[in-house]
Formats: sequence, structure tokens, C-alpha cells
Amino acid sequence: MILDLPLVLQTRRNHALEHATLHVLSAKHPKKRLAGHSNPSGYFILGDVSLEDVTEASIQALRLLRLGDRDLAIHDGCGTNYATTALLAGGLAWLGMRGARSTYGRILRMPFAIGLALAGTALSRPLGPRLQQRVTTEADMGELKIIQVRQTAHGRMSVHRVITES
Repeated sequence: MILDLPLVLQTRRNHALEHATLHVLSAKHPKKRLAGHSNPSGYFILGDVSLEDVTEASIQALRLLRLGDRDLAIHDGCGTNYATTALLAGGLAWLGMRGARSTYGRILRMPFAIGLALAGTALSRPLGPRLQQRVTTEADMGELKIIQVRQTAHGRMSVHRVITES
């Protein structure tokens, strides 16, 4: 299966660890805005947090995932949720407008299209986290190890790089 190909699986595991790290950091710094981005060799954490905090949070997140706290792999702020909402709401609205040839026809279909977009948004709420759980993250860390954590940019929006290896 494509989800189990080495580069894909590494990215999914790093994505889960990134989410878990963000959960741990958010518990310590509830008012800080944080973001992340994953790839096959690790992940980035963006936000006004120290290198020490990111290092400790990454290690704790890995430990918690290994202990079976799989919910940490799912994050409300994940791009999977946003993409799911955009695709469902936009796709259903497009379907609602399809076939309207005149301006008058488009105006008449607009409430229907808006209703479909709202339905798509509502459907995306449970679907986004399910897609994270089954497709874009992998909470089973396998042999994944944290190799290095380093700060690559400083200032209000510090960038930290967490390098992993399987």
C-alpha cells in the first residue's frame, strides 16, 4: 500500500510526532501561536519557544506516543482539516452552481450552493481528524528516533528543526 512506502511512512510518523510535540508545547505555553511542517527527515516547529522547550517536548511526545497516547497524533490545526473543509465545501458549492447558464440562474442557485457549502463544512469536521488518523499521520513510531533538534532562525517566529531517523 502507498501509505507504507518508506518515504511516505516516515513522513506520516514525523507528522504524528510533530502534532504530539505541538500538543506538549501548547500545554506548557497555552497562549503561544505555534505551527509545524513535516517531511521524511523530520519536522519544523515555528513559534516563539526556546530550543530547550522544543527538545524536551519532542522527547516527551515520542515517549507518550510509544506509550500508546495515539490521540496526540491528531491536531485541530492540521492542514488536513483545512484541506478537507475547502475541498468538501468548495466541491459541493461548485456542484450546486453547475448547470446554471445565465446570471439569473446563478442567482437562483446561490442559496442552494451556499447550503451545500455549509453541509460540506459540517461533514468535514469529523472527516478531517479521521483522515489524519488513517492517512496523513501514523501514531506507531516503529524504530523512529530523534537525532537532533536545532534552532534555524531566531526572533518572534523562531524556527526549530527536529531531525529524525527510522
